[in-house]
Amino acid sequence: MARPIALLLARVALGFIFFAHGWEKFVVSGIDATAAYLRSESVPLPWVAALGTAILELVGGAALVLGLLLPVFGMLFTLDMLGAFIFVHADKGIFVSTDGFELVLGLAAASLAIAFSGGGMLAADSRLRRHRAKAAEHAVR
Repeated sequence: MARPIALLLARVALGFIFFAHGWEKFVVSGIDATAAYLRSESVPLPWVAALGTAILELVGGAALVLGLLLPVFGMLFTLDMLGAFIFVHADKGIFVSTDGFELVLGLAAASLAIAFSGGGMLAADSRLRRHRAKAAEHAVR
């Protein structure tokens, strides 16, 4: 029983972190300020990147907490963190204290693991799969 609980705790923690960052982009800093920061880092289409990232982090963060569409959101977050690494953090060293890449590397690794873990039996994806399998079994009878 430890594996499903560990996967649940990992998903909830990761989802919470992403959700909080999306909330920050929308409510605390605002999309315009986030876009201005991305522009200063030479990110292409900074306003689109700011809005897209904020939406992904809010919606995807909630999805991770629930365990919904984990392969999709896990890969999207991995790609998002790869972009953050390339455009913002790679040249600043490893440590967060210097705006380095340790956080985005950790978030990318965790997102990749979630994308391929299946989320465990306590994820909504797993429950939906079991429900579909049971419905298909009944349809065959």
